[in-house]
Amino acid sequence: MINLVRFGFVFAGCMLLLSAPAAAQGAAGGGNIPGAIGAGLAVIGAGLGIGFLGKGAVESIARQPESAGTIQVAMIIAAALIEGLAFYAVFVCSGQNPFAG
Repeated sequence: MINLVRFGFVFAGCMLLLSAPAAAQGAAGGGNIPGAIGAGLAVIGAGLGIGFLGKGAVESIARQPESAGTIQVAMIIAAALIEGLAFYAVFVCSGQNPFAG
């Protein structure tokens, strides 16, 4: 758990350092930094969700191979719903610009 917290702080620090040059450009070049960060977090969340979904499905199929078809169909439906939510979040975040006057 401590390593995960440490990784989170390092990741947040790297994101701040990498966004500093774009934020210094003002509204002309880097005015949509909060939307880009939100879209990135939405995609990271979707990737983690699909990863955990696949892990659970593979473990379930390993325990009960006879129900592999049912588990696979449920996994594909859930993955499609997660991806749809991620695309919607990226679309909403791409329109967010709190610095627009």
